[in-house]
Amino acid sequence: MRTAAAAAVLAALLAGCALPGRMAEPQGMGPSEAREAVLKVLPEKLEDRAGWAADVHAALATLELPSTAQNLCAVLAVTEQESGYRADPAVPGLAAIAWKEIERRAGSAGVPMLAVRAALALPSKGGRSYAERIDAVKTERQLSEVFEDFVAMVPLGKAFLADRNPVRTGGPMQVSIAFAEAQAEARPYPYPVKDSIRREVFTRRGGLYFGAAHLLAYDAPYEQPIYRFADFNAGRWASRNAAFQNALAVASGLPVALDGDLLPRASDAPRGETERAAVTLAGRLGLSESAIRRDLGQGEDAGFENTALYERVFAYAEQLDRRALPRAVLPKIDLHSPKFTRKLTTEWFARRVDERHRRCLSRMPAARDD
Repeated sequence: MRTAAAAAVLAALLAGCALPGRMAEPQGMGPSEAREAVLKVLPEKLEDRAGWAADVHAALATLELPSTAQNLCAVLAVTEQESGYRADPAVPGLAAIAWKEIERRAGSAGVPMLAVRAALALPSKGGRSYAERIDAVKTERQLSEVFEDFVAMVPLGKAFLADRNPVRTGGPMQVSIAFAEAQAEARPYPYPVKDSIRREVFTRRGGLYFGAAHLLAYDAPYEQPIYRFADFNAGRWASRNAAFQNALAVASGLPVALDGDLLPRASDAPRGETERAAVTLAGRLGLSESAIRRDLGQGEDAGFENTALYERVFAYAEQLDRRALPRAVLPKIDLHSPKFTRKLTTEWFARRVDERHRRCLSRMPAARDD
């Protein structure tokens, strides 16, 4: 009987282990409520407004982000700023921009432009030459597809493009294609992929999904959304890192660019401005040079604010300056792109999106638990 009782207890324990965990409580607006809220702020003349509303909510839901007014308006504000609610926005003068990029890349690869033009004169899919298709492009999706076809079909394409499509952003939120591809590897993409993740970025549903992920699906120690908008433009945690660079400048007395980049991109590059300033504080902070570099290496991840370097730089700087220093600062970055016709900065972008965000919130009903 003892054996039978023990077996029964063991079976009960095993059965208990198999029980599912507690179901999470829904947060934010429900699907119908969220779609109705988005419809209230979308432009009245926008085509397929219901489709836009559904895709915005779906982007948040599939990323396990609550459809709060703050989140919905954040996605809408960036979309309005970047594309004016166009899944594949037209770019003025894109053909001329493309030809300049082709000439630049051909020069960098040491390929004579005469040979490049001869290759581009070959017929592509549909019968038109690659050159004719480039002359006719209006959107980044069209240009991206020309480059994809050219690299795949013409040997010379690989020689001067090196398998890298020069169209790096796209879709309604102008999200980085490299980010989208990395996101799809880290987390299953919720829609069927017809051709490639690159091409999904240029769709409304894919562009909103990857844009929302880049904007909202990471832990950031910000009290105001404007810093997420800056990060969307400059890279995740750039505003946190710029605040650290500001504190580092106070602590060291040295000028430090507030660009959010704590270490040079190339691993074999010499010390950058931020590391050089931090190393001058090594003795005062009680940290070795190797410890400083190790902590700076966490600047592209969540949790850098918990490192010894971050905490000691802020503590030392605030003792010197006798005031609390900000933990988030808008990065000071000049934006460069052939598409820009005037000088733009990350701060300009963040403030423009923040204005749109505030206007959206004033028109959107508050969400549950917002």
